[in-house]
Amino acid sequence: MRTPRVLRLTACVLAALSVSCGKRDPEPVIIGLNLELTGDIPMIGQSAKNAAELFFEQQNAAGGVELADGPRKFKIVISDNSANATQASAVAQRMISVDKATALVGPNAGHCATSAAEIAEALKCVMISPWSADGATTMDRVAGVPKRYVFRASATDEVQGRVMANFALSKLGARKAAILSDTAGGPAAQAAAFKETFAAGGGEIAAEQTFDAEDRDFTSPVGAVAAAAPEVVFIAAPCDQALPILEAAKGAGLKAKFLGTELWNSPQTIRMTALGFEELYFCKNYDHRDTDPAAEKFAKDYTEKYGQPPDDVAALTYDACGLLAEALKKSGKNEREALREQFAQLRGFAGAAGAYNFRPGSGDPEKSMPVLRINSSGLVWVGDFGN
Repeated sequence: MRTPRVLRLTACVLAALSVSCGKRDPEPVIIGLNLELTGDIPMIGQSAKNAAELFFEQQNAAGGVELADGPRKFKIVISDNSANATQASAVAQRMISVDKATALVGPNAGHCATSAAEIAEALKCVMISPWSADGATTMDRVAGVPKRYVFRASATDEVQGRVMANFALSKLGARKAAILSDTAGGPAAQAAAFKETFAAGGGEIAAEQTFDAEDRDFTSPVGAVAAAAPEVVFIAAPCDQALPILEAAKGAGLKAKFLGTELWNSPQTIRMTALGFEELYFCKNYDHRDTDPAAEKFAKDYTEKYGQPPDDVAALTYDACGLLAEALKKSGKNEREALREQFAQLRGFAGAAGAYNFRPGSGDPEKSMPVLRINSSGLVWVGDFGN
């Protein structure tokens, strides 16, 4: 006689379970953060961690990412690579194979990013390095072709050279330039890109001088440049070389506007303010004084959360996460291959560190960059400039 009641109770339990199961959240999108939290650059890793956590907290609070089968929240898995290339590879392997990450953010250090990129490429998992400038991060040097699954958020050396050439042409109205360049790979690439872009824009390269990394006496190359009487001088060299070059230029009475790149983004940059030049300009990936709406909002949110303004690594990491979320949304699927296809086609993404466009077949973005002016008052915001 009690059997019908038992059946009714069972049916109710099953119905409740069914409703409960129906309300269960879908599986989250797993993003692996492969960061340098210890080792010789822990500040880099911490900035990246802060920015990534801020981005995904904001995304999840807004409902996550909208896919074809409904919204998905993000879950981040964070691991320290200790700024060690071998450890960075091991972290990438574990995140892809064990944690089942849809995509990886980081590493940032060039040697770590390049090492982890080999794993990501082999296992066909999207990876984006916010900060690595190493060409081998996104390029398969053996095959001589770009990697398919590896991207970066930072501007390449070529982009930086083009940005400063366009700045010289459009903002400064220059038509006659000279180039002083270190022979190392990065500076040489910047110099070549500046030369090509400046000439294509109707400018004349009146003089070119090169030097080695260990050189400290720049009297001769600066003298040759001064003889050409250029309107602007592009110095493709790190800050510790640019300083004695500028001192030599002052001694030679060289009257020109001087241009640099991200290589000038150093604590030593402040020493340039004491040289007496009023028109020194350089580009960098990000500056918290940027007045673009996306940059201003990011700087405000980050400062409120962490009590200090963000650096370029934080901005680039925030954008790397944003690029992933945008590509996921466009793909409509929580799948690695679908994500890769959309990532490679992203255009016009407005990030905290500029506007990004990825050309088909390349993991390196074409992006705008902020330009700052160095004078006796310090660093002055000039504006964002494209390449």
